[in-house]
Amino acid sequence: QVQLVESGGGSVQAGGSLRLSCAASLHTFSSLTMGWFRQASGKEREFVAGISWTGRSDYADSVKGRFTIFRDNSQNTVYLQMSSLKSEDTAVYNCAATSGTSVYRWSSRYNYWGQGTQVTVSS
Repeated sequence: QVQLVESGGGSVQAGGSLRLSCAASLHTFSSLTMGWFRQASGKEREFVAGISWTGRSDYADSVKGRFTIFRDNSQNTVYLQMSSLKSEDTAVYNCAATSGTSVYRWSSRYNYWGQGTQVTVSS
């Protein structure tokens, strides 16, 4: 059983930055595809960014150029560096993990989920 624990959420003003972390409790972390998803109040969950075990990354168009996903396999942790934050980035952010060799944008592809961390951006 994989446990994912997110941290780093909080409140920030528009234009600011936050870094989210997701620590995994699995020694095979380095072979997993990791993803970040978010869900704003009243909206469906959406893909934000993902990174494969090879380091290949993919981003939603809405965050491309502002967010960066990266991983530290020695720490079993994946990060989401968020910059130039906008009010529309306000959501609960979840990290997710799955096996495979690609980055997947659909949430049903992921087997393991963290509990989520709130990000609130005020304008």
